[in-house]
Amino acid sequence: MYPHERSLVKKMANKAFALIGVNSDSDREKLKPVRKKENITWRSFWNGKKGTRGPISQAWGVQGWPTLYVLDAEGRIRYKSSGAPSVEIIDGWIETLLKELESKGSN
Repeated sequence: MYPHERSLVKKMANKAFALIGVNSDSDREKLKPVRKKENITWRSFWNGKKGTRGPISQAWGVQGWPTLYVLDAEGRIRYKSSGAPSVEIIDGWIETLLKELESKGSN
């Protein structure tokens, strides 16, 4: 999913959008070269030594990887996916929320 995530970060640079990742690899040091190689510029949290059973996945009820949560401007979960949905679906979710936010700003 890294290529699409990179494109989203670039495309949404001047919009009300933030991408936050959670990595479930158990070895934090091995993540550093991957972050550099994949050009991960967005905030990415480490889920701890327990990997997929770490504190973040436990708190959010994550059952499988990848799991995506798309939150609106109020911090409410509006979309959730276990597994990787298509690029078109993800983009549609984001566009819907951005349009809602823009329409609230014009009222």
